[in-house]
Amino acid sequence: MASLASFDRKRGAGRPGIAGVDEAGRGSLCGPVVAGAVLLDAGFYGEAGWLRRLAGANDSKKLTPEKRAELRGRLAAMAAEGKLHAVWAEASVLEISAHNILGATRLAMARCIAQLAQGPLAALFPAAGTEGELFGRTEERNMLVLVDGLPLRPFAWAHEAVKGGDGKSLAIALASIVAKVERDRMLVEMDARYPQYGFATHKGYGTPEHVEALRAHGPCAEHRDLFVRTILAGDAPPPESTDGEFSFE
Repeated sequence: MASLASFDRKRGAGRPGIAGVDEAGRGSLCGPVVAGAVLLDAGFYGEAGWLRRLAGANDSKKLTPEKRAELRGRLAAMAAEGKLHAVWAEASVLEISAHNILGATRLAMARCIAQLAQGPLAALFPAAGTEGELFGRTEERNMLVLVDGLPLRPFAWAHEAVKGGDGKSLAIALASIVAKVERDRMLVEMDARYPQYGFATHKGYGTPEHVEALRAHGPCAEHRDLFVRTILAGDAPPPESTDGEFSFE
């Protein structure tokens, strides 16, 4: 984790803090896409005790479910103590249908940043293209928003993209954990309503078991129509990996 924190220190030098943003569920066949965001102020990185509480943090895909749950619990506790901010937001299946998966992911990420940009922090999150203009601030006085992957275009908020960021930046890695744990929880709850699909096991991804269940039972209300039609037409399914990088361009 030391290298992740070191990356943030260097990338955010002179800034008041860093907000990392990531998503979970982009390649799933069902359910919402979920974004997570974690805001660490500049002083956080100098608190050895706080960093120790997050020992083992990494890209959520490299962690066991148990470790993800442990770190998510610690993030929630530290947020309640006022040591950091950790938020998440979703874009629904209907929004995925209306805006496509990329547009829906942008929407979920924007909702996360909007939760962070409240009260006294609002002025530190400028709109895209206004970084150096807001209230006469220089860009260095604004919060640094780091998003995993490639730049979000179009997007309402000023940000920087980090390819492979969930394995480089502590703030993004923590955001990836929030997004993954919250979405997995939603899929377990969904499994109770639709037990025939095995959502609790595969979390909605296009595993052979999920595809077999789709062919046997047809889709439910939580399935993404375009994704499922592709599967049932016999074409290659979306990637099964849990949320790799992608471009919004």
